[in-house]
Amino acid sequence: MLIQHSSDLRSSEITPESLYRNRRQFIQRASAALGLILTSGAMDVCAFPIARIRESQAKGKYDTTEKLTRWEDVTTFNNYYEFGIDKADPARNSKSFKPKPWTVKLSGLVKKPATYNLEDVLKGITVEDRVYRMRCVEGWSMVIPWQGIPLADLIKKLDPLPSAQFVEFRTLLDPSQFPEQRRSFFKVLDWPYIEGLRMDEATNPLAFIATGIYGKPLPNQNGAPLRLVTPWKYGFKGIKAIVDIRFVEKQPVNSWQRQVPSYYGFYANVNPNVPHPRWDQDREQRIGEFYRRRTLMFNGYADQVGSMYSKMDLRKDF
Repeated sequence: MLIQHSSDLRSSEITPESLYRNRRQFIQRASAALGLILTSGAMDVCAFPIARIRESQAKGKYDTTEKLTRWEDVTTFNNYYEFGIDKADPARNSKSFKPKPWTVKLSGLVKKPATYNLEDVLKGITVEDRVYRMRCVEGWSMVIPWQGIPLADLIKKLDPLPSAQFVEFRTLLDPSQFPEQRRSFFKVLDWPYIEGLRMDEATNPLAFIATGIYGKPLPNQNGAPLRLVTPWKYGFKGIKAIVDIRFVEKQPVNSWQRQVPSYYGFYANVNPNVPHPRWDQDREQRIGEFYRRRTLMFNGYADQVGSMYSKMDLRKDF
């Protein structure tokens, strides 16, 4: 199978963070100086790994209006255990990671199982930008402007069979690139990292496959070239460097659920009423703020996702 190499993005083509915050001003200046024409419709996210700049400052229907977390914090304070257990390890240890070329294996209950290059998987799906609140089980939170595609659109293109009830994701298994995967003793997790969603969760409009942040291609430490984003769930659901998408009938067992089942469940919904065995979950520390704020049910997305869990015991199904 031919794997296409997309050219590297020149620094002059990357949208500065300050301009991303004021999109209308950026468009006006760019249009006047360069005669820039913004196109609409579907885009190839591999050739154009960032979303279109919006033509106005109006927020999208999925966006929070809260203050964005600084780029420096988003890219240097991460949980990505394949690169190390300290929050600074991913940025420090991922510099040589190679996110392209990239292939994605499609398997299980799907009409056309095969291994595809990333360009073919994502080609033709409209790129969007979303500003989401993100909440970590450890008690810290961020507000991040993501770029990527709705997971529902990707699933529709992948065409799973009606019998598929769950979708399972696996990250890359490559000890030559992930230092923690080389450990024989004192391993944090059994590799590769595995996550999953119920099909109704995966097709919820909030579920997202990210390819970028702040109008820039997704950095290695944030999960390049593509990662899962489910903003109503705790951050460990956000599997990174996805290489395998499998549609299955039975609920998969995710990595942290296998490792510490009393701490981490399959659903991982943000629920301030159910404390983690080691932390309370009713308060959170927004990175860049000096005070703790109250944690919202489903991280503030109850209106969009609450109906999916209305018949569940959220203390049991955590």
